[in-house]
Amino acid sequence: MINYEEILNENIKNVKPSGIRKFFDIANEMEDIISLSVGEPDFVTPWHVRQAGINSLEKGRTWYTPNRGFMELREEISRYFKRKFNVEYVPEKEVLVTVGGSEAIDLCIRSIVSLGDEVLIPQPSFVCYEPMTIMAGGTPVIIETKEENEFRLTAEELEEKITDKTKLLILPFPNNPTGAVMRREDLEKIAKVLKNKNIIVLSDEIYSELTYGDERHVSFAEIEGMRERTIVINGFSKSYAMTGWRLGYALGPEELIGKMTILHQYAIMSAPTTAQYAAIEALKNGDEDIEKMRSEYDLRRRLIVSGFRKMGFDCFEPEGAFYVFPCIKSTGLTSDEFCSRLIHEKHVAVVPGTAFGECGEGYVRVSYSYSIGHIREALKRIQEFINEIKN
Repeated sequence: MINYEEILNENIKNVKPSGIRKFFDIANEMEDIISLSVGEPDFVTPWHVRQAGINSLEKGRTWYTPNRGFMELREEISRYFKRKFNVEYVPEKEVLVTVGGSEAIDLCIRSIVSLGDEVLIPQPSFVCYEPMTIMAGGTPVIIETKEENEFRLTAEELEEKITDKTKLLILPFPNNPTGAVMRREDLEKIAKVLKNKNIIVLSDEIYSELTYGDERHVSFAEIEGMRERTIVINGFSKSYAMTGWRLGYALGPEELIGKMTILHQYAIMSAPTTAQYAAIEALKNGDEDIEKMRSEYDLRRRLIVSGFRKMGFDCFEPEGAFYVFPCIKSTGLTSDEFCSRLIHEKHVAVVPGTAFGECGEGYVRVSYSYSIGHIREALKRIQEFINEIKN
């Protein structure tokens, strides 16, 4: 009889399943469920983008693409980044098209991190950074961001955690789950700490187009002296409502992108062909689509923050992405207890803050990537739940 425990990779055995998927799976088995658990736009991919994908299929364009992605797509990505952030990347050498942003993150970590290397991870943050670091043999070093600092990473917190084993810093902003953003002055302070250190930065900017208010998103690669040490991760899932198309990209120095491409060659070959044709159209003609969706998200953002505050919760006002991270400590329940009772008693699914790091205890993540009607009904049921707890 096979002993699977002896066969499995030790790094994989130590990785826990995603806390997000746990509640998503429960919700899928329930009727009359209101789910605010998954970060997926409720918008359909814009028609002109879908049409580009359909046209590519009708013309029989179903072959492999170059490993790095179609040159036309890499050129459009470069133009987009120049137009938005005034940073230039060479399409032939410094752009890699991947299967979603998640693959790009994995390639970056595995290309840089060796056994025992330390990776600095601000938390709360997206669920994949810590397990991917562990699977690469690295050591996650958690930096707890605080609500009093608007969940931003401070230069002081960063400097305190750097050692001679530090290889990589992850900058997950705009942030999932908190909605925090890093403004230019914040990034400049981080850059000052890193200036003379041999540390690479993985800047996950997948929510760059979903930044609210008058100040636009600032890419870490824009900051003076940081382009040469930064891998920018972005994609099409959030900004263009293209989650199921599975398309992302990485931008960075040729020396790093080249090694990531080798991993990509052997593990994946190339990103989906149809999705790449759709993405070309999105970058060429999708700015208005982004603005419409961002405007709608902004309405939902204000509605949901107001709703939680009216219930008496402390609720940080997010400045990016499409999540709120209310503090539920006043209920006397743990994050997991709150979410478990809410889904079973009121059929509303949200995610425990602990899914994004232990420092998320006492918080829950709530996505507002859903319709106004969906959000209103969820808030109504949560209010009923709170009233019942109090009584």
